[in-house]
Amino acid sequence: MVVTRADGPTRRLRAEDVLVAIEVVSPGSQRTDTVTEPSEYAEAGIPHYWVVDLDDPVSLVAYHFAEEFGYLEAPAVTRVFSTTDPVPLHVDLDALPRAR
Repeated sequence: MVVTRADGPTRRLRAEDVLVAIEVVSPGSQRTDTVTEPSEYAEAGIPHYWVVDLDDPVSLVAYHFAEEFGYLEAPAVTRVFSTTDPVPLHVDLDALPRAR
């Protein structure tokens, strides 16, 4: 997994060091982001995987790792995403830039 930071160099992380992987759906990547990558990240043991779709309405689908079941997918959330797992977080999805 590669992490790019605005304030520093790009570096590689090991899967066991990742709490959550977040994907923003790009044109042409929806199948990869919602089918291929969840199974790869689950196989790697990453506990959480979130997919943000910037098409109207902006939505977030949260997957959580459920051991032998792989990822379990929660229903898509619009407007506001709140969670306490893996960390407390509140995201105003309506404030995110829209897809063009």
